[in-house]
Amino acid sequence: MGRSNLRVKGHCWALELPPGLRLAKGTRTSWQYVGGRRGHSASGASHSRPAAPCLLPWGCCFAQGLGGSPQARAAMSAVRLLLHRAAGRTPPGAQYCREVGGGSVQVLIPLERPGGPRGARGRATAIACGLLGALLFFVLGCVLGAMGRRGAPQGCSGPQTELLAAGGNEEGVVLSPPGEPPLYWADLRGLLQRELSPQRLNARVRRASEGPHPPGSAQAQALAQWVLAELGACGLDRAWTDSHYVGLPRPHRLHPNMLLRLDPWGGILEQLPLEDPEAYCPYSAPGNGTGRLVYAHYGRPEDLAALRTAGADLYGHLVLVRVGEISFAEKVANAEAVGARGVLIYPDPADIPQDPPNLGLPPDTAVYGHVHLGSGDPYSPGFPSFNQTQFPPLRSSGLPRIPAQPISAATAARLLRTLTGPEAPRGWWGRLPAVPYHLGLGDPGVRVRLDVHNVKVTTLISNVFGCLQGRLEPDHYVIVGAQRDSLGPGAARAGVGTAVLLELTQALAAMVRHGFQLRRSLLFVSWDAGDFGSVGSTEWLEGYFSVLHLKAVAYISLDNAVLGDDKFIARTSPLLVSLIESIIKQVDSPSRSSQSIYEQVTASGRHWDSEVIRPLPMESSAYAFTAFGGVPAVEFSFVEDARPYPFLSTRADTYARLEAALGGRLPAVAEAVAEVVGHLLIRLSHDRILPLDYSCYGDVLLQHLAPLGRHEAQLQARGLTLGWLYSARGDLARAGEQLRRDILGSDEGNERLTRGFNLRIMRVEFSFLSPYVAPTETPFRHVLYGRGPHTLPALVAALARLPPAGTPAAPMDRDGDSDRELRRRLALLTWTLQAAANALAGNLWDMGSGF
Repeated sequence: MGRSNLRVKGHCWALELPPGLRLAKGTRTSWQYVGGRRGHSASGASHSRPAAPCLLPWGCCFAQGLGGSPQARAAMSAVRLLLHRAAGRTPPGAQYCREVGGGSVQVLIPLERPGGPRGARGRATAIACGLLGALLFFVLGCVLGAMGRRGAPQGCSGPQTELLAAGGNEEGVVLSPPGEPPLYWADLRGLLQRELSPQRLNARVRRASEGPHPPGSAQAQALAQWVLAELGACGLDRAWTDSHYVGLPRPHRLHPNMLLRLDPWGGILEQLPLEDPEAYCPYSAPGNGTGRLVYAHYGRPEDLAALRTAGADLYGHLVLVRVGEISFAEKVANAEAVGARGVLIYPDPADIPQDPPNLGLPPDTAVYGHVHLGSGDPYSPGFPSFNQTQFPPLRSSGLPRIPAQPISAATAARLLRTLTGPEAPRGWWGRLPAVPYHLGLGDPGVRVRLDVHNVKVTTLISNVFGCLQGRLEPDHYVIVGAQRDSLGPGAARAGVGTAVLLELTQALAAMVRHGFQLRRSLLFVSWDAGDFGSVGSTEWLEGYFSVLHLKAVAYISLDNAVLGDDKFIARTSPLLVSLIESIIKQVDSPSRSSQSIYEQVTASGRHWDSEVIRPLPMESSAYAFTAFGGVPAVEFSFVEDARPYPFLSTRADTYARLEAALGGRLPAVAEAVAEVVGHLLIRLSHDRILPLDYSCYGDVLLQHLAPLGRHEAQLQARGLTLGWLYSARGDLARAGEQLRRDILGSDEGNERLTRGFNLRIMRVEFSFLSPYVAPTETPFRHVLYGRGPHTLPALVAALARLPPAGTPAAPMDRDGDSDRELRRRLALLTWTLQAAANALAGNLWDMGSGF
């Protein structure tokens, strides 16, 4: 094969390529100078003007005559990559290589600007260009020499994020339709930005939050049809609905819930106002609870422990707690665990601003929330509520057995003024005006009664789907979804998410039409019954669990996406953290246009992940995907750091209030969310190797295992050791490193190998689901982020309850932590972690066998 040469001609470089690269028939290697003061053709003739239009804003040259074979395209990819780096001053979107017909290719090499320096500076430019030419020669030689071997050599791969790969190659060359110019990552970013419209986003938020639209209502059905029509108009491969019959609690129309203050003999002193009959706690136990009232701060376990220390026994009494810190369901479950008879939940001004002239929550407004300690339909736990299903007599273990009711700050103030007894700790004081914060139990004559009459209604709910089908792995799905329903207008709760979902669908469908090719399929989903505990998403996940196993790549939730513009939060699985970091470095902050989101969150000198990354909460729809389905998931939010959005989960969550709270910047912040999620979807649906950090769980496990070291003495006294847990963790870390080496040494064109690598990566999260508990009894089986005695946090808590070493152990303590049970839980957890390491290793002969 002939040699490639770079020659100086005037003030330009001409790239000569050898005839051995399958030149198009009838053509020959040539160079040509384009731009500047004169042009040179292959014959050396001079022209008074450029021989061809200049595609860059300053001088350039091109080599013409290279055939369009796959090998030639790969060679040109390396040239483009080098030039993209070398010409950092080139405006975004400038083309370095393009087809010009007949299989010929132009290679464009930027030089100095017209009118540039001459003489000594010109010679310096020539020297610099010589060095560039030598590097170009080396890179091109590396690529051409490796054509017959496995993939591109590591030394020639260059930056991995500048270009997107054509069939997903990590070095970043995009596959475009024949005859179309290649798409760079900068091109795709620009294309996504051009397709996103703040005006459309704004109009869609308005439409999706025109008024209350609870599941099963006529308003909800009309909204579902609108979403389906919008998806259908985007030009997707398909759009459809998926329906379920579920049991949803609703307030009784004839018997509203009541709150009464009683005298010592049970007589009614007054009926306290519950201003909005539609503000209630779905899944509260029906019936009544009567007793003295105790103020319990947020109702966290540590708050209840502090009450016990202060001598305030909650058994047989009602508990008054504040909104915040933990979910409504956790507050009620904690109160029930200590024997309380009912729970009242109110918004304190210390947590939620309540000054209406300054966009605060009106004092007579209650905040609603469901109290099922779980997700999905609690009357079909672990399995789906499809049409015509004969429901067995089951109920979720997360359903409370005591009544609960949200009340307004005004009603709470009236109750708190009646309390006596010990003064609450200073940290428990709120900001209710003229209210002394006492714990209660001082006057046995102060009693209250809560009557809850909610009824279960069988309701038809509908999830709406749209799909863009992938080209190489169409059976692997990247899923993005948003809650659609709301007990109130739900502008922040559901309206923004629905609008962003539709905007992303339209933008990505347009990008596909413009040449962007998906490797994997994209699913766009509008969920129903989200206000009742992610019922729509969980029922679908339960119904298609066997189909989604090792096919769902990741889930992105758009719920609560815009609650401010001051701070960016990502509640996520660890597998997505590295990808999130790379993306927020490329998206502008909506509040500081001169900075990226990453630059904004690190401006104070703090590490980015401590500012951005949070664990997935149970009330997020993303939680069930990870803790139940074993799918990496994330939920993004922009929030206010100093003043939280006060209208979330209330009947006052309207478009007008959300727009006013953001100072008219709602469309800009929603567009920033769409851009972040759009980048994530592009990477997850396009990259040849899934960009999930499959080795991260080695470090995550170290953090979770660290507290166990404090109990080493108690374990050794019982003949137990943590050595096997640490061994499993080590096997997981080694399997991740081996997979990295396997990927780097693989043939990028081998689709069988690529699919195998991706399946191993997709298996990581799923492997942390314990196979030793039943989904119907313990649906959240993830051993790190699930709930139940099978989890690592539960084991840590059990070990913390062990008596000190040398103390005789009781056969069984009050929490069921017998030595035998601890042995069993430790063994099953160890085997689950070892199985995760084995799944990542892939081959039987690479798996750990130390047991």
